[in-house]
Amino acid sequence: MRRLATAVLSSCLMLAPLLAAAQVNSLPSQPHLLVRGKAEREVLPDRFKLTIELEQKDAAPEAARSRVQADAATVLGLFKAQHALADSVEASSLSIEPSTRYVDGRQVFEGTQVSRTLSASFAKLEDVRAVLGGLKTSDHLEVSGIEPSFSNESKVRGELKRDAAAQTRVTAHNLADAYGVKLGGLYTISEVAPDFSYGIQAGSWAEPARAYAPAPAALDRVGNNDSKNLEQAESLEAGSITLTEYVYAIFLIAP
Repeated sequence: MRRLATAVLSSCLMLAPLLAAAQVNSLPSQPHLLVRGKAEREVLPDRFKLTIELEQKDAAPEAARSRVQADAATVLGLFKAQHALADSVEASSLSIEPSTRYVDGRQVFEGTQVSRTLSASFAKLEDVRAVLGGLKTSDHLEVSGIEPSFSNESKVRGELKRDAAAQTRVTAHNLADAYGVKLGGLYTISEVAPDFSYGIQAGSWAEPARAYAPAPAALDRVGNNDSKNLEQAESLEAGSITLTEYVYAIFLIAP
């Protein structure tokens, strides 16, 4: 009997964190006001991550590997020459797998495919342009994307959270005054919308927390034409990043 009681107690203790987590995202039974605070800021990116995909196929695996490694050396040299940020250069390990295609419904072996991904971040858009201008893209070397970011994003997000939290209190007071009720204490505050028992899903309030608006002619992917690659490198422009933070607060209504 003692063993059974111990097992039941252990099960309850294991369930306790799960129940607590569920309660954090729930609504109180007493009258309350649920409000959302939103704060956003538009910033200019100061980091630009460039990603390049390398791929070679050959019946001789070593030949494909050698060509990929030669391309990787060229790209890494360009990264270094154009001042890639320290510790931002990443090179995946070689991926080696058989390459096949279907002919008349039959799988035919083409050779061995060797691929690798290289990436690096730069502080200046001019450096990215210089890397692109020095590349010769082909079926074996492609620029898969440029990802802008803001180096002080975490600091800005902290400020936005405070602004959004302050907005919830102002909104709650305005609602209470509009309905002629007295605002009570704060029940809970969270970055996650509570679950609504009256039909509105928590996710229906959400909007993108980080949106990037590229400037005209911004580069998404470089094609196989070298002259076009150079033109796009010259016309590449930085857009803006909109950082958004939400805070959900529940205030009790005083009796």
